Amino acid sequence: MPWVVTTWGISLLVVLPVGMVVLQAIFPEDNIWTHLVATTLPRYLSSSILLMVGVAVPSAILGVANAWLVTHYHFPARRIFQWALLLPFAFPTYLLAYLYTDLLEYAGPLQTLLWQWFEWRLKSDYWFPEIRSHGGVMTMFTLTLYPYVYLLACASFLEQSDQPRNLSRLLGCGVWRSFFRVSLPAARPAIAVGVSLVLMETLNDFGTVDYFSVETMTTGIFDTWLNRNNVGGAAQIATLLMGMVLLLVAIEQISRRHQRQYQQCK
Repeated sequence: MPWVVTTWGISLLVVLPVGMVVLQAIFPEDNIWTHLVATTLPRYLSSSILLMVGVAVPSAILGVANAWLVTHYHFPARRIFQWALLLPFAFPTYLLAYLYTDLLEYAGPLQTLLWQWFEWRLKSDYWFPEIRSHGGVMTMFTLTLYPYVYLLACASFLEQSDQPRNLSRLLGCGVWRSFFRVSLPAARPAIAVGVSLVLMETLNDFGTVDYFSVETMTTGIFDTWLNRNNVGGAAQIATLLMGMVLLLVAIEQISRRHQRQYQQCK
């Protein structure tokens, strides 16, 4: 009985802030939802969706590819790479954004060096990718968040039995076909969890997107709450943001509801 009471107490403490935000969204003091829908919300929403796609896809590719290499191939410094690929966890995304911006911006050391080498005088003399853009934010998030996918994919690949993969090779599948038809589907639940964590981190980040002047749902919450002094409107955007996260989880669950995962006991 004490454990039940403790569990319910902890659960209520966790759910209470979320419930208060939802209540504030449903019963705001000053309802500006119609105004948000007609003005800024479509921009926040489209920018957030673009950012999610632009971070999820490269993070999944980078995480799965690195996980497969370090778990199935032997190469020099492999043991070092196993842990070095997790080092981005030690760098907050906004700090990495500051570093790369100072390094790559127009007045940064890299472009200054290019001016000296090629004797460029004006910015119009050459093309260089814009750092403070959606592409720059996507790159920063990918470089710091792919370890979520990498770590979970590594664990899944290591737990998989070699027998199904060896049987597929005996039946005529090549290396790549065996990977895509046997190993990757078996690791899909772990990869999906990793990508979900990446998306959640991407959606809740404020420092990086604000520094790069990219408007997302998170910057919309801060702008509505602090600049417009409307807590209800901020709560409504936050509730929509939570709904997006729940929708992502539900879509992944529905997409594999008819699948069965089996793991060989060792």
